[in-house]
Amino acid sequence: MIRTVAQIRNELADREAIRDCVYRYARAVDRCDEDLLRTVYWPDAIDTHLDFSGTVEELIKWAIPKLRAIDNVHLITNVLIQLEGAKAAVESYYSYIAYGSRLGRAGRDSMMVGRYLDRFERRNDEWRIAARLVVIDGFREYSDSGDWSVGPFGMPDVPRGSVRPGDYSYGWLGFR
Repeated sequence: MIRTVAQIRNELADREAIRDCVYRYARAVDRCDEDLLRTVYWPDAIDTHLDFSGTVEELIKWAIPKLRAIDNVHLITNVLIQLEGAKAAVESYYSYIAYGSRLGRAGRDSMMVGRYLDRFERRNDEWRIAARLVVIDGFREYSDSGDWSVGPFGMPDVPRGSVRPGDYSYGWLGFR
């Protein structure tokens, strides 16, 4: 459905709140921030994600231990939002890159691309996911991973991302 400029202007705050929620999801899973992840879903939401389907609390129990074992990043692009009152259909493209080594453990790298198909609801002036289906459009697995003892471009002592609370964004930027 094509929206007019006037319609989009009237929807800007809702659209930005939905985008903010989608981006919070990526940050929450990349930093293994369980509290932040809870702000993305309504408590009664259902997430159907790879071979998992369940509530946000079940998602946390399923995903966070896996994510703590690897370095990973979620990149969100092409967020298409179709608003209908207090509900929205949202399709967000993602690229997921998993680096097999954390803290010197050997592993392999993998990449997955796909889309988050979300049903958002606005309750009490807040947008969150009510239901999510994760669709995979492609993937690639590699037989090895980067060597952190050498570092990127031969620089082993560069600032390295981590999970909550050790990531620089919590201390250096003061994110909560």
